[in-house]
Amino acid sequence: MIFPVSGVEVSPLIPPLVAFCVSFFTSMGGVSGAFLLLPFSVSVLGFTSPAVSPTNLIFNIVAIPSGVYRYIREKRMNWPLMWVIIIATAPGVFIGAILRISYLPDPKAFKFFVGWVLLYIGCRLLYDIFSRAKKGKDKTSALDAKFKERVRKTQEKGKKRLSAGLPPEAVVKTLKVSLRRIEYEFYGERFSFNVIPLFTFAFFVGIIGGTYGIGGGAMMAPFLVASFHLPVYSVAGACLTATFLASIFGVVFYTVIAPMYAYTGLAIAPDWMLGILFGIGGTIGMYCGARAQKFVPQKAIKLILAIGIVSVGIRYIF
Repeated sequence: MIFPVSGVEVSPLIPPLVAFCVSFFTSMGGVSGAFLLLPFSVSVLGFTSPAVSPTNLIFNIVAIPSGVYRYIREKRMNWPLMWVIIIATAPGVFIGAILRISYLPDPKAFKFFVGWVLLYIGCRLLYDIFSRAKKGKDKTSALDAKFKERVRKTQEKGKKRLSAGLPPEAVVKTLKVSLRRIEYEFYGERFSFNVIPLFTFAFFVGIIGGTYGIGGGAMMAPFLVASFHLPVYSVAGACLTATFLASIFGVVFYTVIAPMYAYTGLAIAPDWMLGILFGIGGTIGMYCGARAQKFVPQKAIKLILAIGIVSVGIRYIF
């Protein structure tokens, strides 16, 4: 099958299958998987024009709602955190789209940029896994132990469906919201973060995400876990939702400005058919990943993400 916008020729079964495998694991860490699908589109499918970025964002739009639904249903959506991220990320996505078209239309330059972004994400995760600095990690380790104990008790009771539900305290409860600090409770533990540095970082993440075509969640989740010491169980839903909204803004912006750059001869508007096929596989993968997340140790989730991210990043740089 040939996709007219991107010029890609591939079986229509391949994009959703790849998207499912990627999204199942990445959604457990609060990211959609778009950061790994873009290298697949560029290197395997040969989709190298600027249109690959908004096409990747379409994947987010189609696939993310299934994962978000699980987090909302299980009351693990951190709404204040989500709004801080999206308000800061949205304008950055617009700036990133302009940078992608104006300064990174060449595939080699774009791959080099992508490689450094991936390397940063992977190194942040690896630092969080292996760093000896234990400050702020005791709470997340305790949460991991609670989830494991929950699974053990469920198995002892002979229940067949381990995902039948979480105890009442395993939800996100907002305690305090201000322009400077947000505090919430999750699974009997209190966590808080400073709004200003998070807002600043999210703005720059939006620029990078808009340029890359990932919405920003792939950078936000590791940063929240590694630098703010927030449990991945309580930030995954917020990062996915913010990525979903930022992706909508990005696709609209790329589509609107495409006619303005018609003189370049570059494909800028997204390939909707290819993006939707990726999204279909991602929808199933994210739903399954969000459902299974609470039964997988945080360290395992981070390690899986880190290995995949670093390997692709190094390959693109060198």
